[in-house]
Amino acid sequence: MSYESNPILDKLPKHLKQYIKPQNYEHYTAINQAVWRYVMRKNVDYLNKVAHDSYTQGLKKTGISIDSIPNMYGMNRILKDLGWAAVAVDGFIPPAAFMEFQAYNVLVIASDIRQLENIEYTPAPDIIHEGAGHAPIIANPEYAAYLRRFGEIGSKAISNAKDFALYQAVRRLSIIKEAKGTKREEIEKAENLVEKLQQNMGEPSEMALIRNLHWWTVEYGLIGTLENPKIYGAGLLSSIGESAWCMTDKVKKVPYSIEAAHTPFDITQPQPQLYVTPDFAFLSQVLEDFANTMALRTGGLSGLQKLIGSKDLGTIELSTGLQISGNFESVIAHNGEPIYFQTNGKSALAFREKELVGQDINQHATGFGSPIGRLKGINIAIEDMSPRDLKAYNIYEGNEVSLDFEGGINISGKIVTGTRNLQGQIILITFEHCKVTHNDKILFESKDELYNMAIGERIVSAYHGPADLKSFDLLDHELSSSNPKAKGSKDEELENLYQQIRDYRNGKNTTISRNKVFKVLTEKYPLDWLLSVELYELAVGNQDLDFASDIKAHLNSIKLENPKLGHLIDDGIGLTEKEFILQ
Repeated sequence: MSYESNPILDKLPKHLKQYIKPQNYEHYTAINQAVWRYVMRKNVDYLNKVAHDSYTQGLKKTGISIDSIPNMYGMNRILKDLGWAAVAVDGFIPPAAFMEFQAYNVLVIASDIRQLENIEYTPAPDIIHEGAGHAPIIANPEYAAYLRRFGEIGSKAISNAKDFALYQAVRRLSIIKEAKGTKREEIEKAENLVEKLQQNMGEPSEMALIRNLHWWTVEYGLIGTLENPKIYGAGLLSSIGESAWCMTDKVKKVPYSIEAAHTPFDITQPQPQLYVTPDFAFLSQVLEDFANTMALRTGGLSGLQKLIGSKDLGTIELSTGLQISGNFESVIAHNGEPIYFQTNGKSALAFREKELVGQDINQHATGFGSPIGRLKGINIAIEDMSPRDLKAYNIYEGNEVSLDFEGGINISGKIVTGTRNLQGQIILITFEHCKVTHNDKILFESKDELYNMAIGERIVSAYHGPADLKSFDLLDHELSSSNPKAKGSKDEELENLYQQIRDYRNGKNTTISRNKVFKVLTEKYPLDWLLSVELYELAVGNQDLDFASDIKAHLNSIKLENPKLGHLIDDGIGLTEKEFILQ
């Protein structure tokens, strides 16, 4: 096992465990640690004023420190007291998997950390966003309940085929924008592909809509009043640029409602509009309102059509509770109601999320099709028939029958047996020598094999994924290989300088000459500003004001050379002078 487990992680199904990778804490460089420390110092100082109280309280409860990137093992020892756990994953993972982790009370944390060049914001998931953004807020019980419930519902949302293409394109864009040395032309090509896909998505899928809700709450949510909102969204909590920007009048504040599901977002740009919820409980209310619009709760022809359009593994549940899982290929409808459905490839039948004995993917390796609805001219549905009714209509073991369904579906053959649910309803009838037709068109004809007819008057639910997770092999993800920085790289000396100062601050080596480090830094890396900010902090803290003055002068020269860094440098200096009350 590549990670340290615990009772919460032990409950994860195998198909989620495949996304977990080791954190490899030893691969973080001193520059990585300095980036974490700068962002956290600035965030905690600023967010004390504008973040929801749960954030600052949660930092303490979850054991996330300002000085060091969190170790997943240490986080889990603390999170378990909150009923949660955290795992490192492979950057962007499929949205359904991301949400399903939440349903199991597990935070997924991308263990990579943004480059110094992207210190204010990165489109790629990183440990600053996931660890410092998501983790603290779950210490609030109401919000934690919302997050778990969101995972339960969101993981059942149906995608369409275009969603996966967009997911792959956004994932690639985020990776190459964060990767060092990526050519501008390659980034522009990836950006153009994302834009092209976004403009041609057609009718948004359930997954697209619920991802919008996730974005405007979990990632970019505000809480309180329109006049005095507080931040709780992880994207804002982890962005030192956007957490300040969002509090200005340049960002429109809108009362949170289900309309947020129809408001798209651009992951690569600051958000021009944000939603404000009055409290965390209201988030759950809107989520349930949205769930009422999903095929998960509405079923019917439209739910089945969504599954067909998704071209992905999904499940329908009939009114008897019988669940059919597979890749749905086609449907025959009559008067706006489905009367026959067909899956393609491996399929399985279940009841209450437990696979029925003998109804697995080996039995249904090439697909499963069945009529649904009522028999023609009979007012009582098959599922509601008592044993006496069934016998009266000749639906009895050993009988040759010809069953005409409303809409023109006919099944003829010899009944072998029936399967009942716990309430005594017939949920499956098994035939031999069976023929299924629709208006004289043959849909299925058996020779030696048995035919199983699903029993159900209507489809009450349709959702993403299988009913029984054990029915299908869902292991198809390969972890990307870890690429620790190679020794002898051109940045190795700079990293060594950062390491020396980190060792000095931590008391690991107090004999290091900070003046010597500063001299090498200014000579060989004159535009590196973050280590100079750290040196300035130490100089002021040690009351070495002459040294501090020299460093400040150097930082001012960097600002002249690169004005875009001005506010970052000023903020670093300001934090130090505020901390040590330097006038």
